[in-house]
Amino acid sequence: MDLIKYKNVIPSKVYSELERLNINVLRPSQIKSINKGIFRGKNLLVCTPTASGKTLVGELAMVNLLSLNKGKKAVYVVPLKALASEKFRQFTKRYPQFKISLSVGDLDSDDKYLIDRDIIITTSEKLDSLTRHNCPWLKDIGVLIIDEIHLLNDVSRGPTLEVLITLLRKELKNLQIIGLSATIGNSAEVANWLNAELVEDFWRPVRLDKGVIIDDIIHFEKN
Repeated sequence: MDLIKYKNVIPSKVYSELERLNINVLRPSQIKSINKGIFRGKNLLVCTPTASGKTLVGELAMVNLLSLNKGKKAVYVVPLKALASEKFRQFTKRYPQFKISLSVGDLDSDDKYLIDRDIIITTSEKLDSLTRHNCPWLKDIGVLIIDEIHLLNDVSRGPTLEVLITLLRKELKNLQIIGLSATIGNSAEVANWLNAELVEDFWRPVRLDKGVIIDDIIHFEKN
């Protein structure tokens, strides 16, 4: 849907950012997130296919927070250091007006330099370590975006992520949580746990066809 149709719904500073980024069309997951209350501070669990526009939903929450609340921080959590580095490069290029930092290093470090940053990109393990160091800036987190939130079910990373979310929700009463996932089986249950609005959609930019190879010939499933 054309961006201009939502001009009266999207906060003016966020709308200006979208125009600056030459985004003039919103994808279904982004429209549904707006309708579900992303600009009203609602927690969201966004479950849509890969490349359907979930990352921009997280960006909308970050830009909205930082344009309205000076001194607040947005934290973007990813499962892997490589992915964190990718997001750091992407966000640094897209949002030069914000102070953005990558924090994925030594788990014994409290990374004091983060105190004056606007956006912090990190892993769940590193953020868990920062909470254990009682970093003073933690109270300034206004929005927490959790990419690949389905890893709550992962035997190695899941427990840390679950405890981290629980702790931050307890300590930060006005925290907005945006969970993103392309593969989550119990979306309604997780949304209920997060006290979040569930955003589901099946739109994808490229059609997905299923097939079976028999004797080097692909037999596609008929729609």
